[in-house]
Amino acid sequence: MDIQIFQYHPLIGFHFIPDLQTRIQHESGGYLLRTNNAGFRSERDFVLEKNPDTFRILLFGDSFTAGDGVGNKYRFGDVLESLIPGVEVYNFGLPGTGTDQQYLVYREIAAKFEHDLVVIAVQVENIRRVASRFRMSQLASGEKALLAKPYFEFDESGALSLKGVPVQNTPIRPEELTEDEQGYVDQGGRLLWLRQAINKVGGQVKEVVQRVSKYQPLPEYDDPKGNEWTLMKAILKKWIDECEKPVIVMPVPLYHYVEQTASADSYRARFAELADIDGVTLHDPLSDCLSVSKAERRAFRFETDIHPTPSHHRLLAESLSRPVRKKLEDLSGE
Repeated sequence: MDIQIFQYHPLIGFHFIPDLQTRIQHESGGYLLRTNNAGFRSERDFVLEKNPDTFRILLFGDSFTAGDGVGNKYRFGDVLESLIPGVEVYNFGLPGTGTDQQYLVYREIAAKFEHDLVVIAVQVENIRRVASRFRMSQLASGEKALLAKPYFEFDESGALSLKGVPVQNTPIRPEELTEDEQGYVDQGGRLLWLRQAINKVGGQVKEVVQRVSKYQPLPEYDDPKGNEWTLMKAILKKWIDECEKPVIVMPVPLYHYVEQTASADSYRARFAELADIDGVTLHDPLSDCLSVSKAERRAFRFETDIHPTPSHHRLLAESLSRPVRKKLEDLSGE
């Protein structure tokens, strides 16, 4: 994450610098990053009131939703607009954030904008981020440092309590953390050593290593009563309860699941627990991802950057368009 394109926010941690236009270097050849008045990537400013003939969606997520690696028009939120006439998507995606921070974006910034639907695109790796208090980043100098983030804990009554605010406004060197704090750093997961090793080898060899080792990038989903999932589920339920409009929850898979080098059973089972919550539609796009050829799926990420390519964004948009169309039909039938 290049912190030069972000500015400090005392509650969320950061968001994009408003009204920014800059070119980002990338293995794809680079792309134009443009932000709006609210400090989010968009080709237009966000306005409070919507056109009566418009179906406005508030979209939340991390870098997969914000569109790291691609220009604004290629992101699945923007593509969704082009697929369904009359739909307007306000994309509040923020790279490097967890579902906890995205909930705070909704509560503190986005909820005031008139809307018809909320879409929470949960990149499945976010289960680690909600359990963390610091995230490893890289300064403009190239030096690694930690950025503090807001986080939730359960209080004595079992209710969620927001901690770590106002968020510290200066980078933290790893050696500055206490021994206890070192256990709350998100820096790549429990199997970071294996991920780093297999990332150094080529395509087919990498797949073999992952399959043979039974590599599971997110074991946090294995236990339905595990601390990480219990916290993630509570945050999502709190967010959903506060939404006055219908909600679609869409777990966005990592490439390991799309390319079938790891089993998706655990995370799919956990998110299925949300399907019975009133006002929620659970939409799992993985089946649509798996419906195309292996070669097409490999083209869903860049050579070294695991973020979605334009083709993957398009598939996600086409997949998401089905439950969105259903919401439109329900609205027109009222």
